[in-house]
Amino acid sequence: MSHEASNTPLLLYQTFNLLSSDTWSSFTPVTLQDIRVLLCHIKQTSSPLDVLPSSFFTSVFDSVGPCIVEMINTSLHTGSVPSFFKQAVVEPILKKPQLDPSLPNSYRPISKLPFISKILEKVVLEQLNYFLDKNAVMDTFQSGFRKFHSTETALLRVSSDILMAADSGEYTVLVLLDLSSAFDTVDHSIMINRLKNLFGITGVVLKWFISYLSERSFTVCMNHVTSESTVLPCGVPQGSVLGPILFLLYVFPLGQIIKRYKYISYHLYADDIQLYCSFKMSEFYKLSNLSNCLTEINKWLYDNFLQLNSDKTETLIIAPDHMVPEIRQHISFLEPYVKSSLRNLGVIFDSSMSLEQHSKQLVRNCFYHLRNISKLRLMVSKPELEMIIHAFISSRLDYCNGLFTCFNKSALSRLQTVQNAAARLLTGTKRRSHITPVLASLHWLPVNFRFHFKILVLTFRALHGQAPQYLSDLLKPHTPSRALRSLDQRLLVVPRTRFKTRGDRAFQTVAPRLWNSLPLSLRCTDSIDSFKKQLKTFLFRKAFD
Repeated sequence: MSHEASNTPLLLYQTFNLLSSDTWSSFTPVTLQDIRVLLCHIKQTSSPLDVLPSSFFTSVFDSVGPCIVEMINTSLHTGSVPSFFKQAVVEPILKKPQLDPSLPNSYRPISKLPFISKILEKVVLEQLNYFLDKNAVMDTFQSGFRKFHSTETALLRVSSDILMAADSGEYTVLVLLDLSSAFDTVDHSIMINRLKNLFGITGVVLKWFISYLSERSFTVCMNHVTSESTVLPCGVPQGSVLGPILFLLYVFPLGQIIKRYKYISYHLYADDIQLYCSFKMSEFYKLSNLSNCLTEINKWLYDNFLQLNSDKTETLIIAPDHMVPEIRQHISFLEPYVKSSLRNLGVIFDSSMSLEQHSKQLVRNCFYHLRNISKLRLMVSKPELEMIIHAFISSRLDYCNGLFTCFNKSALSRLQTVQNAAARLLTGTKRRSHITPVLASLHWLPVNFRFHFKILVLTFRALHGQAPQYLSDLLKPHTPSRALRSLDQRLLVVPRTRFKTRGDRAFQTVAPRLWNSLPLSLRCTDSIDSFKKQLKTFLFRKAFD
């Protein structure tokens, strides 16, 4: 990919103005204590290029630390990244055991960078995040690789919007877009111009990023055989600390483009794009905006050397069955991609937003793993068995369980059956024995209390600035019109809804209702750790007393 080829997208790029009057031109030097603290929070990875294994490096840091600090500060001061820091070793790992090992597509490339390079990147990342947060320039609806953001918070906002729209009599068309090898096709010249002209990064800092992106190389190592080194002319470094945030800055204009289209809502999670349009019977004209938006997105992606993965493009019509054929006629441009259900960031959405298929799939997966775990019962200790159950079962039951408000009683009962089976396996309890005392003895909250716990923790975080702004925007403090006792109760407004299976299941409604049901002492807690501890005790007593 040549820089000459990127002239056209650079001209297109100029339509986006500098986001802040503040600029960033120099780094803040780091101290020995800064690096010591950083090492406590950085994942200790290893690379064949490491002179010292990361664990050993950490143990001898008091001896080598001053040299490391000098090296990092020299890089920050001169705007130059040592060439050794820009070398990667790629190790292909078979995605699944049953795949054909002779096919390249069967492998997932794992890129490994020197551990010391990640320390330098972590230093730069902290200062970059401080600059971006101070100027509040990141896309509100981008949830990938951001503090307090997750797939669950993204899905809670999207599902809440859809359910509230359905409650008001609207239908929704949801389109999922996915990019092909997005991180690998980032154009360096566009990236640098974006940092400079959109985010206000200049001087030595810009020089550092130019050095960071240029002349990167990698080798492939497989079965102890290493290939020759090859230069990477494009892409953000896989396996790096800075790569994810740089990609978010690269695709930032996508959100700006979508915002131009009235009636279209969106949410981004790294390179996953969700577009959704809600409308009433008399508002099919809104769908033409969706078509025009998709056309411009495609053009922008092409101009910026990114490409949609058509195999992963999916569309879901969220409407009563009798309305689906008519809606399909108005989205003929999406006809090949319309599905009866789709997997959205690991959760299966369906046309009624009941998540019925997701609950059934979840139960099947859990029982499959439980059967395998049962074979280990006599081979491991009870603490080890519990750890395995939490890793393979509890983690699945808890993934995005803030959305489980969409489940009906039958679906929740199926999930509770899974947890009961896991508890019986762990304790050796007979099948006919009453399970409630067993769950209580294990201090396991039942499934419905677990997702209440998740929603309430997210609500607490949202009210204390520890959650995405798009969730905080859904929660409104209750302010009585007169001086009543409820003024100091820290209550939330519960939106009016019409349907139990629609608006009543949205996060926007469920969160205030659950929050208002808590004791005042809990609602007035200021520490998240204290809140979680007291909340679990409260829910435990409610479940078992």
